[in-house]
Amino acid sequence: MFIKKLIKNSFIFKIYNKLKNFILFSTQIFFFHKKLSKLKKIKIIIGAGNTNFKNWLSTNICLLNLTDENSFKKLLKNHKVDNFLAEHVFEHLTFEEAKLATFNCSKYLKKGGVLRIAVPDGFFPDKNYINQVKPGGYGAGAHDHKEIYNYQTIRKIFDENVFKLNFFEFFDENSQFQYKPANQENGHIIRSRFSDPRNTINEIKYTSIILDAIKQ
Repeated sequence: MFIKKLIKNSFIFKIYNKLKNFILFSTQIFFFHKKLSKLKKIKIIIGAGNTNFKNWLSTNICLLNLTDENSFKKLLKNHKVDNFLAEHVFEHLTFEEAKLATFNCSKYLKKGGVLRIAVPDGFFPDKNYINQVKPGGYGAGAHDHKEIYNYQTIRKIFDENVFKLNFFEFFDENSQFQYKPANQENGHIIRSRFSDPRNTINEIKYTSIILDAIKQ
């Protein structure tokens, strides 16, 4: 046990880990750019997990860190992006981090490009839902949630001189569900009124605030 601990703390072991991580990152960057070169439009999923959509490039924090502009520079270089898609990502950031994230995205979006965001809805009328998704809630991933937004408060993470906001799904302060169809060209949201398998035609059990932030 002591020998294993000694090896893990050794200088050579640390150098080995850094080299391994560098090779892994370089390989991921190489394949990302290879795929990017074949696309007419640059569409990027942020915090994708295992999500893959046709003609979209999937990234996770090791490739694209929303709060680190250098991460954008390394990944995108001089490329401008048509679409960013972030489904249930921004609730894992603090409010100030979320503002920085939208700022960084704006710098790499084309004019007219779209950042589509979905986050848990703080005005959802079911307390069980709120207890799942609130910071420290019991739902999947909620232990790392930093914020819970409603359609009013999420506006504040955007500079509305830079972005025009277009909402598609949310509950209002009177517990009324507001909905209009979203163009799937800008990204598919799974945790939504008509895609989440927990919902039925007559009953809404899980939705998100869904909006497009369009760069002006």
